[in-house]
Amino acid sequence: MHTVTGTSIERLVSATTEVIVVAGPGPVAIAHWGPPLGDDADLDAVLAACELGPVPGTSVWSGPLPVVPEHGSGFDGRPGLVGSRSDGRDFAPRFTVTDVTRHATSVTDSTTDTTGRSGRADDTLTVTAVDRAAGLEMVTELTLGAALSVSCTLTNTGDDEYRLSELMLSLPVPEHAGELLCMGGRWMAEFGMRRRPWPDGTHSAQNRRGRTSHESVPLVVAVEPGTGAWSGSAWAAHLAWSGNHQWSAERTVDGRRQLQLGELLHAGEVVLRPGEQYRSPEIVAVHSSEGLTPIGWGFHRTLRAHETHARGPRPVTFNSWEAVYFDHDAQRLSQLVALAADVGVERFVLDDGWFGGRRDDTAGLGDWWVSPEAHPEGLAPLIGSVHAAGMQFGIWVEPEMVNPDSELLRSHPDWALVDDRYEPVLHRNQLVLDITRADAFDHVHGALDRLLADHAIDFVKWDMNRPHVQAAQRSGAAGTHRQTLALYRLLDMLRAAHPHVEFESCSSGGARIDHAVLRRTDRVWPSDSNDPLERQRIQSGASLLIPPEVMGSHIGPRRTHTTGRVHDITFRAITALFGHLGIEADLVEFDERELEVVRAAIELYREHRGLLHGGDTVRLDLDGPWLAHGVYATDRSRALVSVAALELARTAVMGPLRLPGLDPTRRYRVTPLLLPHAPRSADLAPSSWWRDGVLVATGRQLSVHGLRLPTLQPASALLLQVDALEPTDGTDGMDGMGGMDGMDGTEGTDGA
Repeated sequence: MHTVTGTSIERLVSATTEVIVVAGPGPVAIAHWGPPLGDDADLDAVLAACELGPVPGTSVWSGPLPVVPEHGSGFDGRPGLVGSRSDGRDFAPRFTVTDVTRHATSVTDSTTDTTGRSGRADDTLTVTAVDRAAGLEMVTELTLGAALSVSCTLTNTGDDEYRLSELMLSLPVPEHAGELLCMGGRWMAEFGMRRRPWPDGTHSAQNRRGRTSHESVPLVVAVEPGTGAWSGSAWAAHLAWSGNHQWSAERTVDGRRQLQLGELLHAGEVVLRPGEQYRSPEIVAVHSSEGLTPIGWGFHRTLRAHETHARGPRPVTFNSWEAVYFDHDAQRLSQLVALAADVGVERFVLDDGWFGGRRDDTAGLGDWWVSPEAHPEGLAPLIGSVHAAGMQFGIWVEPEMVNPDSELLRSHPDWALVDDRYEPVLHRNQLVLDITRADAFDHVHGALDRLLADHAIDFVKWDMNRPHVQAAQRSGAAGTHRQTLALYRLLDMLRAAHPHVEFESCSSGGARIDHAVLRRTDRVWPSDSNDPLERQRIQSGASLLIPPEVMGSHIGPRRTHTTGRVHDITFRAITALFGHLGIEADLVEFDERELEVVRAAIELYREHRGLLHGGDTVRLDLDGPWLAHGVYATDRSRALVSVAALELARTAVMGPLRLPGLDPTRRYRVTPLLLPHAPRSADLAPSSWWRDGVLVATGRQLSVHGLRLPTLQPASALLLQVDALEPTDGTDGMDGMGGMDGMDGTEGTDGA
């Protein structure tokens, strides 16, 4: 600990990032978040160099940026804490640091050794500050590991209620971070990345949909102009919260810049009685001095280090939705089970339509018992046939929702999350079920607990197909905050009671994907669109935040259900490889060529599954309508790379593909990976190395001059395998991924 005139200055340092925290005498603040400054850095000089000094004509806070900026201390930007007592008192508190402690926390990191224990310790700093006049205490926790995690807990130490409106946490970014990357889109086009200049004042986004939403992902990235996949500096911040959220990127009048994120609270959602606390959602933040690719590594390693992260090989999954929809004909399902097993599927998931009166989307939600109409003999025969074929069995549920036409709502009309004074707003013929009520929560928990106890179910696809609209409890008060906490509790209880069951978070596709829900689930569904052209873009955006092993990615039908476009099976298969591979199509309608390609793609996935799900996801820059990406082994001994053409290029030849980030001193063999019936590259005027089928070059060469590839037709893709010729340590190139297939010459399916 370094103390200067009563101020505690703390350094949190990792291999790539340093955070300098100033605690006291005022609010806890961050003086630096960026590259390490070196062991010999003079902290007094850091503070002196960064001190703003008086700004003419303003009362600007001149110290380092507080984690929770205070209007009461002279900060004239957006304050972090907004609230008051019922009579308006204590609207602008001023906190004083009273205690600073730090400790190391061991973390699980699946990329480090075969036991899943990393042996490293994240550095955690806890700072307590109080405002005795306002009767408030704030405890700020900062942890630096693969990412910087920041959260605050506010306690009402006063004698009457404190009504909290906002608790937004701030991170400083330097003034040369002149651009913003924002992520959002719409249903079927999630995770689009938009780049814009950082404006004067504030750029902000708010989400009131009761889930992370398709439209506004709780992630914002500040970048230097010109930052690409492997060059330039970037500062990314994600709010790990599955409900309403807001973020802002502010440039104050003095030129300083801050990223600010927090939960969006409806009026009256958080009222703290004396002694009660509110804990903010956690901000997970990553800095990179080498472009956007390491930003993804920081987010991925943070999730992989969590004890609940999915371990072992991710089984190839078949989902029945686009094959049968609501028509659960036993003979048809039997055909699909046989075909799925034949092509190599390891998990068969029965989607919507198996329960209650659910023959279409107008009825039955909430009635979680097996329908005697859809399955007269129950689920046992189907589950038995799935297991006999060597596959796991999974099932679809939507526990937070209810149809007005359901036994549940007819029996309990007061269980919907609506305001009775108004006509409820229906969406997809359904309402939100108020699981903040103890009786409704217990009913849902009991129904799902019985379902999992009475059937040999290995996987649950957990859906949420409508946003919150006027989501009110029976009192008329807003209920989204408590509903989100109830969801977490429900998932936590079911996982504890059924530890062998894996859970997927789906919400009309990618409308609920964040690090908080991924600490309680093993998989997410980025989009309801299986169109490979859209999926190339969607998965590219999503991969900045989440690793491929939790990103469901399915081979869809020849004609995509959601867009009507027709795509070749090779393009569909290559696109689906770079995630948690699955199939969502009617295999009965596949011709022999398509089935052969699917078998080959699954074999390729199983062979490279350890690499795909344990390596470092890389982004590769290509000018034009091409999208290139891949996965490098953590020791840079192997790589798998995809290049896709999204549309017709305006140039006749694709530019060379450069592969930065490999070991510059090692020699690599690059070979095309061709699925069956793929068009021969000779038809596309390839380079001689492509015709020969192999190229040997150093990592430095591949990074500097790259390699020429065939010019792809629109909506097509190719694969490259990269192997180091001389491993330097005698390993197979995937340190830290022991126990997964594709690493040691064995094949495993984690019980599938």
